[in-house]
Amino acid sequence: MNKTVKYYPAGSLEDYYVQMGRAVQIEGHEIAVFRTTSGELYALDNRSPHPKGGPLAEGMVSGHFVYDPLYDWKIDLRDGFVQAPDHGEVRTHQVLIEEGTVSIGMSSGHEQGIGTSL
Repeated sequence: MNKTVKYYPAGSLEDYYVQMGRAVQIEGHEIAVFRTTSGELYALDNRSPHPKGGPLAEGMVSGHFVYDPLYDWKIDLRDGFVQAPDHGEVRTHQVLIEEGTVSIGMSSGHEQGIGTSL
């Protein structure tokens, strides 16, 4: 089965501060977008994989990881996997930057996120 990824505009690059997350709404989904110190953007569903949930966009970014702001779970921004000793996964989305405009790729299935260098 082929999965088609459709890209939606999500603001300009200047809208995303280094080591911070920002929540954006795309097609009824809340997406958390993070910018790392190495100049990459990553997009994940804005929902913690912890059983009690919670937003991720307010988490702290360190390297290629975000720390869940409520439960301190360490989540890899590149693939969405929670690091041991905890376990779980957050759906990731592709990020595209063209001429300073950020677009987020959405598909109906699970896609691996791709950080985009600036």
